[in-house]
Amino acid sequence: MQNFQKNLQKLEAADTQVLGISMDSPFSNAAWAEKEGLQFPILSDWGGDFTKQVGIYNTQYHASRRVTFLIDKEGKVLETQMDREAIDPTAVVTSCERRKLKS
Repeated sequence: MQNFQKNLQKLEAADTQVLGISMDSPFSNAAWAEKEGLQFPILSDWGGDFTKQVGIYNTQYHASRRVTFLIDKEGKVLETQMDREAIDPTAVVTSCERRKLKS
């Protein structure tokens, strides 16, 4: 969790808004965020409409794949990390830091 918090601080320093999206209920998301001490919004995709619309629904497990999207301020998806890559956000953090230096 300590590494996660460091990466989160780096993302925030790079002018990045972090959002979580989960297929769990809003109540479950709030309880998990409180337990983990998360300070960013966790949105609920209860029913999976968003997950299915963007193509990350796993029909075998009836759940969303783990995905990290890097989206610019105009709404363009700049990077996508899926499954194992999405567990470690280091590449996205580095990309955000590079983009912040360019601007």
